Amino acid sequence: MFHQIKEDIDAVMERDPAAKSRLEVLLCYPSVRVMIYYRLAHKLFLKGHTTLARWISQRGRHVTGIEIHPGATIGKGFFVDHGTGVIIGETTIIGDNVTLYQGVTLGGTGKDTGKRHPTIGNNVTIGAGAKVLGPFTVGDGSKIGAGAIVLKEVPPNCTVVGNPGRIVRRQEVAKGVDLDHIHLPDPVKNKIDMLEERIYLLEKALAEKEKEE
Repeated sequence: MFHQIKEDIDAVMERDPAAKSRLEVLLCYPSVRVMIYYRLAHKLFLKGHTTLARWISQRGRHVTGIEIHPGATIGKGFFVDHGTGVIIGETTIIGDNVTLYQGVTLGGTGKDTGKRHPTIGNNVTIGAGAKVLGPFTVGDGSKIGAGAIVLKEVPPNCTVVGNPGRIVRRQEVAKGVDLDHIHLPDPVKNKIDMLEERIYLLEKALAEKEKEE
């Protein structure tokens, strides 16, 4: 347990420039605190003590604002920045070195049974307010932009934005943990800009034609 807490603190120190000391992280960061609740609840859940496990997980939610079902599986180096409003469903599987921001939901669609929540690969970053819904995989090294609604599989090393989520960038080689979920391509804006330029050219051509007549 102490080794796991150390790894949680290491993840925060590495990825959050606001973290000033390891003691501050231990005492003040909800991500570290909720993982203590989660690990205890997860062990009880695996042993069949599901009600007690849920009670502990709900205590963790009350203290931190982060709701992690005790049935979820979470790898090492997990970090939730700020954390309020994060929800992680029962059959979610999260790999190593994953970063979530506030308001993220890893949930189901309400239509699936069995494995009904997403599998998140290693070194994935999911931006604030993003929703990943369904029993599919977000591949290693991928990045989900803030506010995206992801409803289908994401290959490794991809960037997804929008509602519904669309892949706007693919990389052949992974670059490790990429925390920039703000400066992302905006395909909708690009299309609007192209249409506006096209309309301008058409109106200009029409005006010139009218002058000739």
